[in-house]
Amino acid sequence: MLDSLIIGGGPAGLAAAQEMLEQGLTNILVVERDMELGGILNQCIHNGFGLHTFREELTGPEYAQRYIDKINELKVPYQLNSMVLEIEAEGPIKKVHVVSKEYGYQILETKTVVLAMGSRERTRFMIQIPGTRPAGIYMAGTAQRLVNIEGHPVGKEVVILGSGDIGLIMARRMTLDGANVKMVLELEPHSNGLNRNIVQCLDDYDIPLKLSHTVVNIHGKDRLEGVSIAQVDKNRRPIEGTIEYVPCDTLLLSVGLIPENELSTTANVKLDRKTRGPLVNDMMETNVEGVFAAGNVVHIHDLVDNVSSEAVKAATNVVKYLNQSKQEYKEIPIVAGDFVSYTVPQTYYVNPDNTENLEIMFRVTKMDKNVKIIVKDEKDQVLRELRRAVIAPGEMEKIKLTRKLVNDVQGQLSISIGEI
Repeated sequence: MLDSLIIGGGPAGLAAAQEMLEQGLTNILVVERDMELGGILNQCIHNGFGLHTFREELTGPEYAQRYIDKINELKVPYQLNSMVLEIEAEGPIKKVHVVSKEYGYQILETKTVVLAMGSRERTRFMIQIPGTRPAGIYMAGTAQRLVNIEGHPVGKEVVILGSGDIGLIMARRMTLDGANVKMVLELEPHSNGLNRNIVQCLDDYDIPLKLSHTVVNIHGKDRLEGVSIAQVDKNRRPIEGTIEYVPCDTLLLSVGLIPENELSTTANVKLDRKTRGPLVNDMMETNVEGVFAAGNVVHIHDLVDNVSSEAVKAATNVVKYLNQSKQEYKEIPIVAGDFVSYTVPQTYYVNPDNTENLEIMFRVTKMDKNVKIIVKDEKDQVLRELRRAVIAPGEMEKIKLTRKLVNDVQGQLSISIGEI
């Protein structure tokens, strides 16, 4: 019988495992489906990681290795090449079904589960681009793995659809690999990536970013020959007369990430319709008692440092859950107000014994300058305001509220954006 089983050996799973061991919880197991620990970080050979967690700039593999070294030092048990098929989470004992070549079919019993499966990329067929099906069309993350890990060339004349961080980083990577990146297209009127990536990956290499543009057709039989692009209106519909043919042999799609939660649903975990990740409270616990979640499986982060800190929070609360008797506290919803897409957590408990600040992460729906973050209670009374010089959908926002401030809220807490 395990105290905790962590599903996923990426940054969230590794950070959670390390924190549990350091807090004295040793009867745990990390289950990872890949051949090695580290998750997506292993193919992210660019720098920019770890500035918050380690106070230095690291590449993705270096960031992962910091945790892997600590995991090995603490002798954290883990299974590689192991696929979790199902979670039976009813009652105090959870049963996790796992299959692997080495161990065969296992049913592992555990008191708690931490969901840390990360995310996957949206595909061409999810965004329904018409046209033929030639070779040369890749999801940006797949191209990143092919180039950085497998050492395979991807293409020479490249168009990238989507200005998320992976798309921006691959624009630079393909350029350094000798390709001609003709443009990066973005359906929205704003980029969905970090501003520093726009500067370092596009501006520094004179790669044009076309906002409010998309691919409307794909051409080619055996190999991609070109794409038709068009400007779109505010309803995302192509504008007549703006269609342009762009010859290319490669199209990279960076059109968003989706939390990996097919497994979560087997445990009857409720998902947020906006994030597509589990609904969690301020302890990072889902609606299923004893099942916690952290990282990109909950919502898509902009920085891996935030993934790690979120996992540490989940691990800390797993330890508390195992060491304390369950008490009933009032649960308060956190609502996304004007120009806020979602919040994490979605609820918090009014616990007079909890003195830690309530940290809320959220994304905004528009780019703007000189605005304020407004926190209100159920009576629409303003509890706190914070000024922001710039907000953007690609940048995660955070706000910390004292428990004294939020413990008196009765109905709901809301986060919105207003003008100064």
